[in-house]
Amino acid sequence: MASPNASFGEIASTTYKAYKPKFSDNVTNNNALLRQMNKKDRKRFEPGGESIVCPLDYAENSTYTRYSGYGNLNVQASETLSAAEYSWKQASVVITCSGLEWRKNQGSKTRIINLVKARMKNAMNSMANNFTSDMYSDGTASNQINGLQALIADAGTGTVGGINSSTYSFWQNTVQSAASPLQGGGAITPSATTIESLMLPLYLELVRGQDKPDLIMSSNDYFTFFEQSQTGIKRYTDVDKADAGFVTMDYKGTPVVFDGGSGISSAHMYFINTDYLELVVHPDADMTEFDELRTGNQDAWAVPILFMGNLTCSNRALQGVLKA
Repeated sequence: MASPNASFGEIASTTYKAYKPKFSDNVTNNNALLRQMNKKDRKRFEPGGESIVCPLDYAENSTYTRYSGYGNLNVQASETLSAAEYSWKQASVVITCSGLEWRKNQGSKTRIINLVKARMKNAMNSMANNFTSDMYSDGTASNQINGLQALIADAGTGTVGGINSSTYSFWQNTVQSAASPLQGGGAITPSATTIESLMLPLYLELVRGQDKPDLIMSSNDYFTFFEQSQTGIKRYTDVDKADAGFVTMDYKGTPVVFDGGSGISSAHMYFINTDYLELVVHPDADMTEFDELRTGNQDAWAVPILFMGNLTCSNRALQGVLKA
């Protein structure tokens, strides 16, 4: 550890090196979606480029042909892949110290280190809380990453990754609306007795062979309805998520998670296939600490911690939302 006579930046940098694993883990463990994606290795580093290019697999290969003996094979070009392009987004949290605070604590190694640790802990919590909120947002705030409201939209449409889903229907996510159910019939009022009648058609719509939702993120009210519907047969599952503090139940082998305080809108359940979601991060800005800054007209120091990346989706059709 640096001496108390070292600069604020030197001590902050040394402290951050010790805190970096905790910093990254704190952000991941604060968010059930990120935790699931991390578990499935759905974080990718991209070293640059004007945008984040995400290849899509949206259609079957049309050359499949049944033949016998010398029958002709279908050798026509089959366009199955395209790409979505996502903008880079940036976020930061800054650890600051005024000259007054620094000089009050100078001369005591313990006081200096405790000051920096307190600022580091505050920065960790602030980054975790705000990044979690962004993960569930509609991505419309300035420089905000795509959240679930953008990738798995209430209307199922929208322009995502530069692709207009009104033009390309394969790029629409699936919507189960209680007001106009997928299964037809009149509107259904969500409750403990009706919630599974809304969940099942959406779940079945999202199953394609081995592909199926591997995470269901729920708002408070819908999670309450689901838990109440399981009276007598409640299945709390996934020790990993339970250890992280998330309340988790089971629906057809898929964890149903209530992520308290996450920013999920009320009356929502997201049926997510994380195999087609990816958090793409620039390796030089992965919650990375940069050199201290001296503000031009202030007696103060600042050490920024930076993120640069975005949450991407390569198949919206296998993502779904249940809403009122």
